[in-house]
Amino acid sequence: MAALGHTFPFYAGPKPTFPMDTTLAVIITIFLTALVTFIIILPGIRGKMRLFWLLRVVTSLFIGAVILAVNFSSEWSVGQVSTNTSYKAFSSERISANIGLQVGLGGVNITLRGTPVQQLNETINYNEGFTWRLGENYAKEYSKALEKGVPDPVLYLAEKFTPSSPCGLHHQYRLAGHYTSATLWVAFLCWLLTNVMVSMAVLVYGGHMLLATGIFQLLALLFFSMATSLTPPCPLHLGTAILHTHHGPAFWITLATGLLCVLLGLAMAVAHRMRPHRLKAFFNQSADEDPVLEWSPEEGGLLSPRYRSMAESSRTQDIPLSRASSEACCEEEHSKEPDCAL
Repeated sequence: MAALGHTFPFYAGPKPTFPMDTTLAVIITIFLTALVTFIIILPGIRGKMRLFWLLRVVTSLFIGAVILAVNFSSEWSVGQVSTNTSYKAFSSERISANIGLQVGLGGVNITLRGTPVQQLNETINYNEGFTWRLGENYAKEYSKALEKGVPDPVLYLAEKFTPSSPCGLHHQYRLAGHYTSATLWVAFLCWLLTNVMVSMAVLVYGGHMLLATGIFQLLALLFFSMATSLTPPCPLHLGTAILHTHHGPAFWITLATGLLCVLLGLAMAVAHRMRPHRLKAFFNQSADEDPVLEWSPEEGGLLSPRYRSMAESSRTQDIPLSRASSEACCEEEHSKEPDCAL
């Protein structure tokens, strides 16, 4: 840097310009493509079942997209502050900027945007990410940021989440992210099984799996809240202000989706008990079809299926014979009668 005539550290790396996380963009694109595909084939469905079918598809795709998107989101715990702070190391020059902190299940994202953007003959607009997912080394990424000459406010916040920081934020949020992410993957698996059960016309089990999907989402929120409250909050001083964090959009949308899944799962279970014909009509199934499973309130209600026995399920059917076949059968019986008399 001295050979290039620069006195203070400078940021030489490329700055991210995409306004959104690429992983979330891919997930949203996939589910929107699936939704558009289903809408294209919607005119082929007749009558009022078209509305029911569209409602089921939109609800199912929304739940799956939310579960998958929040697992990669960096907005589980967020905070933002406007302050007057130092900009570079070994310099007394200060800038006015908005500083944002986003904590996800796999790392943190720190933004620094000047107000105005052009200050000190530079464009102050930074967006840095530091991850602690499996296979990633947070301390190594922090060291690379030091080598690049990332501005002081970004380095200050990133240092608070290092494993050696006395704040303990690294172990706190990494533990929360690990268990929350694992629980969300189980919820996503339950969502897949829900769609399989519904497509196989096993509606009561589909309702149970949808209920399990909501329960695992709520358990994920419980794990995140408990793990992040194990240690006292660490004050984040940035110039003349203090940055406070709170639950972000990913947390609240997971809560809303989890409650939705629980309510829908309970509604399907109750409808199967009280109004099974209407439930079948909503899922475009014939009400005249005999289910493979019969539910007996005496044997445990919704959770105890009673299987039919082979004698009950198999019914003898009289197959009419043609006239020629019946005559041949009669002749054969008459020819056997003398033998029987002997």
